[in-house]
Amino acid sequence: MVLTTTAVLALVLGLASQCLAGGPADLLIRSSGGNVTTSIMYGLMHEDINNSGDGGIYAELIRNRAFQGSSKFPSSLESWSSINYATLTLKKLATPLSPALPNSLNVAAGTAGTKPDPKKTKIGFANTGYWGMDVKVQNYTGSFFVRGGFEGAFTASLQSAITGEVFGSVEVPGTQSVKDGWVQRNFTLVPARAAPSSNNSFAVTFDPAGIREGSSLDFNLISMFPPTYKDRPNGMRIDIMEALAKLNPKFLRLPGGNMLEGNTIDTYWKWNETIGPLKNRPGMAGVWKYQLTTGMGLVEYMHWCDDLNLEPIVAVWGGLSLDGAYTPKSAINTVVQYALDEIEFLTGAAATTKWGAVRASILGHDRPWRVKYVEIGNEDWLAGRPTAFDSYKQYRFQAFQTAFAQKYPDIQLIASPSVFDGMTIPAPAAGDYHPYLTPDEFVAQFNKFDRLSKNNLTFIGEAATVHANGGKGWDGNLMPNPWWAGSVAEAIFLLGAERNADRIIGATYAPGLRNLNRWQWGMTLMQHAADPALTTLSTSWHVWRLLGNHVITKTSPVTHTSKAFSIGPLYYVAGTGEKGTNIVKLAVYNATEPVQVSLQFESKNDAKPKAARATLTVLTGPKDPYAVNDSFTRVNVVNETMSALTADEKGLFKFSLPPLSVAVFETGGEREGGR
Repeated sequence: MVLTTTAVLALVLGLASQCLAGGPADLLIRSSGGNVTTSIMYGLMHEDINNSGDGGIYAELIRNRAFQGSSKFPSSLESWSSINYATLTLKKLATPLSPALPNSLNVAAGTAGTKPDPKKTKIGFANTGYWGMDVKVQNYTGSFFVRGGFEGAFTASLQSAITGEVFGSVEVPGTQSVKDGWVQRNFTLVPARAAPSSNNSFAVTFDPAGIREGSSLDFNLISMFPPTYKDRPNGMRIDIMEALAKLNPKFLRLPGGNMLEGNTIDTYWKWNETIGPLKNRPGMAGVWKYQLTTGMGLVEYMHWCDDLNLEPIVAVWGGLSLDGAYTPKSAINTVVQYALDEIEFLTGAAATTKWGAVRASILGHDRPWRVKYVEIGNEDWLAGRPTAFDSYKQYRFQAFQTAFAQKYPDIQLIASPSVFDGMTIPAPAAGDYHPYLTPDEFVAQFNKFDRLSKNNLTFIGEAATVHANGGKGWDGNLMPNPWWAGSVAEAIFLLGAERNADRIIGATYAPGLRNLNRWQWGMTLMQHAADPALTTLSTSWHVWRLLGNHVITKTSPVTHTSKAFSIGPLYYVAGTGEKGTNIVKLAVYNATEPVQVSLQFESKNDAKPKAARATLTVLTGPKDPYAVNDSFTRVNVVNETMSALTADEKGLFKFSLPPLSVAVFETGGEREGGR
């Protein structure tokens, strides 16, 4: 059977769009009433899933730079290879670089039976990075630690992993003769030309004749960064940060998600092991099937907030791990104190608090950060339920709430479950709602928050359309990419949240990032690889960007004057913007025909409506509702159009919205003849 485009759309959209015609939408935006609010915040959430931290937004180019390991992911020489038959050995020395980094790379000349190139006197090692390295004519700053006396120079280079062509190299001074001592060598490498692809590697070579102690040298913490966002040392990748900045985000939920909980009760994300010099960070066994460096630690997350002007929503460990183990009541105060110490590290005065002084001494960061939101745990309704969830409801959250009320009464606490998960959230705390749904389910939740009381303050810490309508839910596979119809459904859900902005703190898509070479979760806001040309802004990125860049600070009541019209297929929210503009956000979840819209703004004091001008921005997709922004075809299926509108003599703005579209209507306020 061959389905027409209309039939395919009807199948995709399912029951939520049974009222396909709906009639014309004649909307009257009221001049008074609505929620006096500071708007919901659109924001970001990050954890190291999909190699989105290491190998993603964290700009470090060297993979497995410090040979970190754990019982779950043992230390190895992954991503390292020998140059000119050098013997590479992973060793745990009596004098390691640091207690945090006990493993190092021993490099010796080839053993008997090997056949080094007689034309080459140098040996060494190479690293292929996170599935390649982008090489441009720019500064690459790096360093490595080396142990053992050596006379001469090392050569650091960037070269093709296919042909061996060297794009740039630099000499690095040799070590000093220090018995059992480690010496750090720094370098800046500027390639003479750009590489034609990202299939490149980094290499360090040296003449073994220069070794003066024993027959080998030891190396550790071999690191190299390209230019970073805002030129931060140990910083973030520029192209990804720039794409995130275009979303106009207002917060960052950190450090995520499941990573906070850890695999076991002893291997949670320990904030105090992610601060300070990199050589003092042991890393951790990640919860997404790989070891983490924690090079992107608590301080780097706070710098991320500084650089994008974001409110940090700091998630603290709540005493639960992913295997379902949880902290007993007799030990919960220790867990609470650990969280209080973390917040003191961030916000405490350097002169008067213990952890504020540590921050100043380790970072030279005398100025405290501001933290207004703290979340206790992550999805405590899920792992180990029902008993672990019972412990959260009965004593774990209460212990945190009592302690924070005493020490940090101005911080807004967020419980990791929401009222929709079966927990009564004790005021003034908020709950955290994580909907991962089908398109129809998201559309059906347009009115979900209307039923919340103002005491049910809610944060939407994770949200995404992940299964097609009629899918098998969590027993089936997630969709491989955000698709257009699913992204429109997300918009409708978000409009419902904005209608209730006095009850919703904010919302964020999750997960945010995915490395195209290895991932555990396909549905992500952006995709990336070593080659920046592959950085892809998904269909959902475009929807969330449009909504996040038009902030409603006070909602306005909307009534419709057409008896034939009802909510669906057109969904909307209206209000005033930050600069006094009138904003109406709309979305059409409709399988057959455009929706005719007429908007009128109620005049104040019965004054005659003035002619006004407005801008209408509309996002549409192709005929295929499953269309995606594919990283390899590099085709953006989302079409954005902007048009200027003028009200008629009655003050009516009239326009048409096509099926499966998202739009923002905005007037220029009184400056442009608005109400």
